[in-house]
Amino acid sequence: MSLDSTLHNHINYRKIETLVENRTVYSAEFAEMNIYETHKKANQVYLEFDCPIIASMISGRKIMHLKNKATFDFLPGESVVLPAKKKMIIDFPDATLDSPTRCMALGIDSQKIQETIDVYQNATEIEESFTLGSNLNLSPLHLNNNTQVQHLLERLLQTFSSGHKSKDALLDVMIKELILRLLQTNARGALLDENSYLFDNHRMAFVLKYIREYYKDDITVEDLADKACMSKSHFYKSFKNTLGETPMEYLNSERLKQAKKLIRTTSSKLSDIAFSTGFNSSSYFVTQFKKQEGMTPSQFRKSILY
Repeated sequence: MSLDSTLHNHINYRKIETLVENRTVYSAEFAEMNIYETHKKANQVYLEFDCPIIASMISGRKIMHLKNKATFDFLPGESVVLPAKKKMIIDFPDATLDSPTRCMALGIDSQKIQETIDVYQNATEIEESFTLGSNLNLSPLHLNNNTQVQHLLERLLQTFSSGHKSKDALLDVMIKELILRLLQTNARGALLDENSYLFDNHRMAFVLKYIREYYKDDITVEDLADKACMSKSHFYKSFKNTLGETPMEYLNSERLKQAKKLIRTTSSKLSDIAFSTGFNSSSYFVTQFKKQEGMTPSQFRKSILY
């Protein structure tokens, strides 16, 4: 079932009792999915939850005002992790009857979250202060969803709103995966943040910095393992557990990011861009580009010209 079909079923199921943050709840054994919809412009709307929340925008825009955090726009493709009892003030500058603001807010049992955090820490040796553990208890976290997280959130919404006999068992697996993927997203941010303790004191941070500087070179997993002073097998496992992707997937992502920048800002041949960003074959460049962007490099260039 597609997200559009799920939302269609939701719209048929839910009742509108207020035009501002109308709430529909889908419950499970240890979690609940709240869908909030706002159908008119509003400012200074207060909201607070009794349990930790992972919120994700479906449509529209919210302006979030959270204590000890700069005001920010909350948009589709993003998630916010909120501790229990965290007060928030929300503005809805664009909401209308025809184009409502929709947000899903997943409330999860704290014990379930901690169990998953413990597994992650044991697998990666990332300090607790850089996992969701501290953020779920102390401060909010604003993250950009990667493709896996976005698809997972859509599947969660579909499963919560279904009458599947094994719903609770399916949700148990998906929620653990969601927490793990958000942990990996948060860890990546900490490892790349020059103001973070991890940036200068963690082997993975050193490897990520090396990749960003030398992505054009012919880099192998063995090279990166040597930089981390780890065996190839241990490095590969630790890297994937920490970041949710293999070393070569991360390297290719960095190369593609640089390639996209060149496509936007230069008229260079695509084959030249491929080789200048570290790809040793034009066909492999096209395959990886399409895998990540859903279109070929030439289609991408055309899309930014028109």
